Amino acid sequence: MTSAPRRQVRVRIAPSPTGFFHLGTARTALFNWLFARQNDGVFVLRIEDTDPTRSEKKYEKDIFQCLQWLGLSWDEGPDWEDREGKKNGAKGEYGPYRQSERTAIYKKYLERILSEKKAYYCYCEKEELKAEEQSLLAQGLPPRYSGHCRQYEDKASEGRSPQVIRFKTPEIKVEFKDMIRGTVTFDAALFGDMVIAKNLESPLYNFAVVVDDHEMNITHVIRGEDHIANTPKQILMQRAFGFEEPLYAHLPLILGPDRAKLSKRYVETSLADYEERGFLSEATVNFLALLGWHPQDNQEIFTREDLIKKFDVKRVQKGGAIFNEEKLDWVNAEHIKALNEKEITEHLLRFFAGKSFGKSFLKRDLLKKIVHIEKGRLKNFADFFELAGFFFDLPEYDSQLLLWDKETRVSTERILQEVHNHLETMEHGEVNRESLEAKFQDLILKEGKGRVLWPLRVAVSGRAASPDPFDIIGVLGIEESTDRVRIALKKLKA
Repeated sequence: MTSAPRRQVRVRIAPSPTGFFHLGTARTALFNWLFARQNDGVFVLRIEDTDPTRSEKKYEKDIFQCLQWLGLSWDEGPDWEDREGKKNGAKGEYGPYRQSERTAIYKKYLERILSEKKAYYCYCEKEELKAEEQSLLAQGLPPRYSGHCRQYEDKASEGRSPQVIRFKTPEIKVEFKDMIRGTVTFDAALFGDMVIAKNLESPLYNFAVVVDDHEMNITHVIRGEDHIANTPKQILMQRAFGFEEPLYAHLPLILGPDRAKLSKRYVETSLADYEERGFLSEATVNFLALLGWHPQDNQEIFTREDLIKKFDVKRVQKGGAIFNEEKLDWVNAEHIKALNEKEITEHLLRFFAGKSFGKSFLKRDLLKKIVHIEKGRLKNFADFFELAGFFFDLPEYDSQLLLWDKETRVSTERILQEVHNHLETMEHGEVNRESLEAKFQDLILKEGKGRVLWPLRVAVSGRAASPDPFDIIGVLGIEESTDRVRIALKKLKA
C-alpha cells in the first residue's frame, strides 16, 4: 500500500492592523518563518482586517516595515499567479492577503454551512442574551447560548430580523495534539452555539480563519497560547466543512522580568522602535528566538542561517518566556563585536543620517578611528553618541575628577604640566599608540602609571570611564589633545 504524498509545509502570520507590530507578534512571525525555511515551505502573510472601525493603514504599513527590517520575507500573495514571469520572484514581493478583500469567499462558505443546516440565523437581541447570561451566572453555571433560535432555522422568527449567524456546536470532547503541549482536550458542550458572522457580508474571526487556512492550504498553525481556546472551535468548524485539519503549536506568552503580563510599554510599542534605538535586525531576531526556545547546546548567539539549521519547534518551552532588556543589550553587543570596523562604520552612518545631532559623525575616516577603540563598549548604535560624544565636544566636568586616588591638586597640576610639555614637543605624524607610549615611558616610570594616565584620561575625555588616553589622543590628534590638557590645567589653577 502506498502512502499519501507529503503536503508541502505552509504556515502563516496573521496580524490585525489595529495596533503596532510588537514583540509578541514579531516572535510568532519569526518562529513561523524559521519553520517554513527549514522545511522548504511557504510563509504566508495575511492581514486580518475584518474590523473596519479599528483597522488602520498606518498599522498595516508598520507590519510590512517591521517584517522587512527583521528579514522575514513572505512568499506569496493574492496576485502570486498573476504576475507574468514573476511566479518564483523575489520573496516579500507579493501580497499580502487581506481579509477585507475576501468577503465573497466567506459569503460562499457561510451560505454553504447554512444550507447544510450546520449553522442558523439567531434572532435574539442583546437584552435577551444578557438576561440569559445573568440567569446562568446566578445558578453558578458558565454562560452559554441556549440554542433557542435553532427552532427557526427553516423560517424567520415572526416580525424579527436576524441578529447574527450561529454555528451548531456539537456537545462533544475536542482533542488535538499540540506540537509543544502534547494532547489538549476541551469540552465543546461548554461553548454553546458560537456566533460565526454578523451577516453574510461580515464573518467573525473564528470563521474567517477557518476558511482562510483551508483556502491557503495552511498545514501548521504556530501562534500564541492566548489563541488556544479558539483552536477547538476552529477544529469543530473544519470538521463541519470536511476540511483537513492543520497541526497546531501554541507558543508561551512573553512575560515581564517580574513574570507578570508584559507591560503596555512593550505591548503597545512598535518593533520599529528597536531599530530607532540602534539595535541590529539580526541581533533582534536572535533575541526573539530565545524568548521561549533554547537549542540542545548552550549556544546563545545565532545568525538567521544558524537559527534555520538549529530551530526546533518541539524545543519551545510551555512556560512563559521572560523578556529581559539587559539580555537584548548583551546579544546586540555580541553581534556588533562580530562585525568588522567598516561594517560598524556604515551602520553608524546610516543610523545618524538625518538626525540633527549626527551631522558631525558623518565623517567616515574619523568614525572608523573611533569605532576602532569604542567597538568593545558599544551595546547599540544609539549608545554611540553617549559613549563617543566627547571626541566631538569636550563635556563640562569638575576639576576634582582630575585627581587620582588621594593625589593633591598641586601635584596633579605639576604632572599634568609635564604631560602638556611632552605633547607640545610631538609632531602630528607621531600620533599613534606606540610613539605616545615611548614618549611618556620615563614620566610614567618616575611618577607612576595612575598619577600620569588618570588625569590625562580625564583631560582628553572629560570622563572617568573612557578608552585608554593614548587611543583617544590618536583620534583627537596632538593639537586638540594639547588644548584639552591646557583646559584641565586652568581648571586646577582655578
